[in-house]
Amino acid sequence: MAKSGSLGKTIVLLLLVIILAIGGMLWFDFLGVIHVKSLFAPVYKLFGLQPQTSQTSTNSKPLFADLDQDRLDKQREALEIFKQELEKREEDTLIAEKKNEQIAQEIENREKSLEEREKTFNNEKKKYDDKEVNIVQIAANLEGMAPNNAVDILQKMDDQLVIDVLRKVEERARANNTSSMVSYWLSLMKPERAAAIQRKMASKPVSLDEEDD
Repeated sequence: MAKSGSLGKTIVLLLLVIILAIGGMLWFDFLGVIHVKSLFAPVYKLFGLQPQTSQTSTNSKPLFADLDQDRLDKQREALEIFKQELEKREEDTLIAEKKNEQIAQEIENREKSLEEREKTFNNEKKKYDDKEVNIVQIAANLEGMAPNNAVDILQKMDDQLVIDVLRKVEERARANNTSSMVSYWLSLMKPERAAAIQRKMASKPVSLDEEDD
């Protein structure tokens, strides 16, 4: 009786060990540590069950999130944001460069305009200086001539030049504290011409070629 009871306990223990071993193997297989489902395929078929293969496990929804994939996705997202920021900065830089180029072009155009104005002013000043020198020379020459000869020369000049010369003669006379020849020269001119000259001198014409009204 004692031997049969001991044998029964041994069998039960062996069955329990086998069950635990099988359960442990299935659990480790579930965790992906080992792959033993193919060994128990006949048992699954006996109970009408379909064992899960590696292919079906791969196609099914994972139980745990793939941390590496999430980390890669976040890195890609961060890189995309950084790329967009760089593109925006590059665009802003190009806009700023175009504005600077436009400002530089405007400054260059203004400098050229100022240079042209200065050049024109210098040319006009030179013309005026040259004309002033010529008028002074003509006045000095006429002052050294006989009155009739001086009047003959004045008669051949246009009105504005005659006015400029006569004014220069009066200016030189005041500077030298001498009497001016202007009145005497006008008295020797034709009355109509002398009247026109005096009228224009009184009105101080601006145009160099102003004619009678």
